[in-house]
Amino acid sequence: MAYRHTQRQIGETMSTTVPVKAQNVAAEKPNPEFVQLLNAEGTRLSDDTYDPWVSDVTGDQLASLYEDLIIVRRIDTEATALQRQGELGLWPPLFGQEAAQVGSARTLRPDDFVFSSYRENAVAYCRGVALQDLVRVWRGTAASGWDPFSVGMATPAVIIGAQTLHATGYAVGCKNDGVDSVAVAYFGDGATSEGDVSEAMIFAASFNAPVIFFCQNNQWAISEPVGLQAQRPIAERAPGFGIPSIRVDGNDVLAVMAATRSALDRARNGGGPTFIEAVTYRRGPHTTSDDPSRYVDPVVAKEWEARDPIARVEAFLRSEGILTDELAASIQSRADQVAAEFRHGCISLQNPEPLSVFDNVYATEHSGIARQKSQYKAYLEGFEK
Repeated sequence: MAYRHTQRQIGETMSTTVPVKAQNVAAEKPNPEFVQLLNAEGTRLSDDTYDPWVSDVTGDQLASLYEDLIIVRRIDTEATALQRQGELGLWPPLFGQEAAQVGSARTLRPDDFVFSSYRENAVAYCRGVALQDLVRVWRGTAASGWDPFSVGMATPAVIIGAQTLHATGYAVGCKNDGVDSVAVAYFGDGATSEGDVSEAMIFAASFNAPVIFFCQNNQWAISEPVGLQAQRPIAERAPGFGIPSIRVDGNDVLAVMAATRSALDRARNGGGPTFIEAVTYRRGPHTTSDDPSRYVDPVVAKEWEARDPIARVEAFLRSEGILTDELAASIQSRADQVAAEFRHGCISLQNPEPLSVFDNVYATEHSGIARQKSQYKAYLEGFEK
């Protein structure tokens, strides 16, 4: 059985398999802190508000999401190894945040548009970005990783929070065009301290823009804990701008999917923006230049390890007899194959011609750029003489 489908939308095609909402549902009440449909032990919880949003997700489709989680973690592990081996200049790991990214990205249509930060490599994978394109920037062979319009995803914004304004502008354009496409802005908890995010929410609320502000609260803004700048849950900020918010267990791929689907439906039907806070945990460094052992409490890190997004899906799928040893081995083999392709693609990237740095500064000829290019060309030729 094949589970990998590029840019697939879970639930797009119905299956005869029993929906996961009807299986192994606990009497336990939902976590009052956030929306949760699959707890850390892999028990399916019941939620009257959000169950309908994933009522069509079958066991087979959840297994497909599980494959995504395994693969993107494997890519992330390989990228970190490549950086340690000198093949990449830098890499921003997503270890621990896989469910937040996969669960949301797999709900999007091809005509929706994503604006992300530098950590959303799982989102890029789900949108169909080529493996080699994930590392062009980090290997230093290109100024941009991929063609945004071919995959419905802008290249990552390194300027913290800037992409929220881009998403809002795009969403206003969608509204003016009369289409029901939605823009999604991904950012971290630290970005909510930036003025750009507040400005974006003001504009989104004012123009009733079809945009989702998806905040991955991974507990850390580099080495500063989220509690330093957020005395209350981050999701509580959005209503002050007139934007409804959802706080969801970011390590629960099913709950993230339900929350995102509800926000997408609201946006498509003229309801305007929604703010989603996915509560997760960055289990690796901020980037590979960071040393989290200097500021992370190992006891807290251990607690979050027990809430691993992959382990809970695996526990549920095994309890339902969906994930067999044979299927698990097949998925792992597929992940290793992807990692090998990823590594080969990275190492085979060629350095660009030095003068190509001037090629795309302006869309048309520019005398100033032409002069600089000529001067730089003469400078390079000086080394040959």
